[in-house]
Amino acid sequence: MAKKAPIKSHVVETAARDLLKERGINIEDIAQIVYEMQAPYNGSLSKEECIESVDAVLEKREIHHAVLVGIELDKLAEKKQLSEPLQSIVESDEGLFGVDETIAIGSVFGYGSIAVTTFGYLDKEKTGIIKELDSKSGGSVHTFLDDLICSIAANASSRLAHRLRDREDQLDQAEIDHRDQEERMA
Repeated sequence: MAKKAPIKSHVVETAARDLLKERGINIEDIAQIVYEMQAPYNGSLSKEECIESVDAVLEKREIHHAVLVGIELDKLAEKKQLSEPLQSIVESDEGLFGVDETIAIGSVFGYGSIAVTTFGYLDKEKTGIIKELDSKSGGSVHTFLDDLICSIAANASSRLAHRLRDREDQLDQAEIDHRDQEERMA
């Protein structure tokens, strides 16, 4: 049996990004959530940094796969192509289903406890584009997509929080090194 060639990561990433666009999701919408989550902790945070962080998260293979699976299931539910009772569960975004959150949260663990708690907050509060997706208006099914956006935003927020702490630690170390050097010269 011939071994299949692996699908290139950039092909999968492009497909995932295309699906997000197809579903009306702009990187800026996710970045806005990230900005709202991180601005209270970082007074110099810019929207561009948030967009960059979302883009970096969207480069991760786990995110691509979660987006591909979740959106495909949402689309199949819209077309009524899932078997019952799964069709009714996904179409109605049954509150006790939990598989949508399970797929989304699986990709959060790589970004640490800040991402996990931020995911929980966003899933509960439904801010920004997440609230629009969760509204169940217009005949679209977003059972998986709203949670995937929570995941992407939580990961991007955590990434920024860790980078801010790294910068602060570097500044603290530079300050210590400077004081040590002054003491040696005195």
